Amino acid sequence: MKADLARDVERRKRTDAKSTADSVSGYQEFKVGVLLRQAREQAGLTQEDLARRTKTKKSAISRLANHAEDMRLSTLARVARALGKTLRIELIEAGN
Repeated sequence: MKADLARDVERRKRTDAKSTADSVSGYQEFKVGVLLRQAREQAGLTQEDLARRTKTKKSAISRLANHAEDMRLSTLARVARALGKTLRIELIEAGN
């Protein structure tokens, strides 16, 4: 999974510098989207399948995976549950 994330980050840097533009927040938003996509694929679900499970539209699932900024925690928790996952949020010291 980490290799896939690194590959996706490098591809995104080449194709869309703004989304990863040496910005920690941009990277973190992108990382959430990549992790959601990877979890969905590992669960063997399409975006449409996940949309049905979360009672939303496919376009909303696509937005989460591709533009993860401003995501509500309740939405992220609902998606995690639909993927058979548990959401864990962690506060860490800055600079780590």
